[in-house]
Amino acid sequence: MGTWYWIGVSAGLGAAIGILLAGAAGSRGRGGRIAVIVLAGAAGAGLGFVIGNWQVGGWGDRAAGIAGGIAGALCATQTVSGALRRGGTRVGTGALVACAAIVVAALAWIPAAGYLVVLALLALVPLLRRSRPERYAGLRTLARDE
Repeated sequence: MGTWYWIGVSAGLGAAIGILLAGAAGSRGRGGRIAVIVLAGAAGAGLGFVIGNWQVGGWGDRAAGIAGGIAGALCATQTVSGALRRGGTRVGTGALVACAAIVVAALAWIPAAGYLVVLALLALVPLLRRSRPERYAGLRTLARDE
């Protein structure tokens, strides 16, 4: 495997770290989400630095780790805040997001999949920001007397 492989692994693992951090932090308001995104970028940079020193890749590993961490945190903070706003529990949402982070980390080891994961997450961010449905009414709509 060449340099391109390890750069993709850095991007995919950075995205997994960003998703995991966003799931662990939950929805802490706008300031908390920004802090999670910055922390995920820093964690991705650290991961890229470790991989860059272990295998060939250098600055590309660091840049891909930062991009992956930010992309994963951007997408996951939108998902987590939306789930909690609509009535999801913190523990359940965190567990589901942690499982998604494990899947993304496993996908990062497939050649070229790390790049695709980061691109897919970046493509989802505008879609998640646009769609903000209200809390589901469920059976409460049937209980109304009209």
